[in-house]
Amino acid sequence: MANQPLIHQIDPVALSLFGFDIYWYSLMYLVAFGLFWWLGSIRAKQPGAPLQPAEVSDLLFWGVIAVIAGGRLGYVLFYVPAEFLANPLMVLNIRDGGMSFHGGLLGVITMMWFYGRHLGIGFFRLADFVAPLVPTGLAAGRIGNFIGGELWGRPTDVSWGMVFPAAGDELARHPSQLYQAGLEGLALFALLWWYSSRTRPVGAVSGFFLIGYGVFRFIAETFREPDAHLGFVAFDWLTQGQLLSVPMVVAGVVLWLMARRGVLGGSVASTEAASAKKKTQQNKKK
Repeated sequence: MANQPLIHQIDPVALSLFGFDIYWYSLMYLVAFGLFWWLGSIRAKQPGAPLQPAEVSDLLFWGVIAVIAGGRLGYVLFYVPAEFLANPLMVLNIRDGGMSFHGGLLGVITMMWFYGRHLGIGFFRLADFVAPLVPTGLAAGRIGNFIGGELWGRPTDVSWGMVFPAAGDELARHPSQLYQAGLEGLALFALLWWYSSRTRPVGAVSGFFLIGYGVFRFIAETFREPDAHLGFVAFDWLTQGQLLSVPMVVAGVVLWLMARRGVLGGSVASTEAASAKKKTQQNKKK
């Protein structure tokens, strides 16, 4: 007799307080932000870091706003544009679910452009600092998706396939949320942390992030069930997530090549000089 597939039976609600449900997915956001702060504080202590440890908290504050605003706006524009045009206020219904990584990324990019100018270090130096801090948060978010039994995978006969009741059938499916947590999260974090631990041209780490995420997301999407209201958006196999990842890879390759040629601000040595100048200016103000 063939082994029966596992059935997803995890309650997405972590606890209820005064009639208000707190979901595991929401708690994963707190985990993501906590990891960002912790890892950012470590990076800020390294020689040549563009930020001081105390500035990581300010960066996180603005980053949280950018992630939530960009993620929600990106979801309604990329995935449910017709519903958004019919009811623009739906963008505020965050409790109903719906966040887009690509939208969140655009929100963070916008925030870093303004914040980098505010600090006097420029966009790309700040982006290089932030990029290695992002994947652990992505992993936390995907684990939250898995606990919530959402964004399940395509039908499969692998031994670790799972039945997700929310899918409305009894088919064993890939736990694609965990694949994404492993690829876009842990694997990308390990690669970026290693890559950024050595001297790199300004912008190279940011380009490496875009390439890595885009490639890993494209791969993971081959196991993930397309959004029901979208299906395959092209060629009967390309998903919306894959379509949005292609320009990320292209932009990452262009950015990495430009960084290698020193087009984006020179080498990390200039980053250390800018950091020293910034700290000197701050000391004069005290």
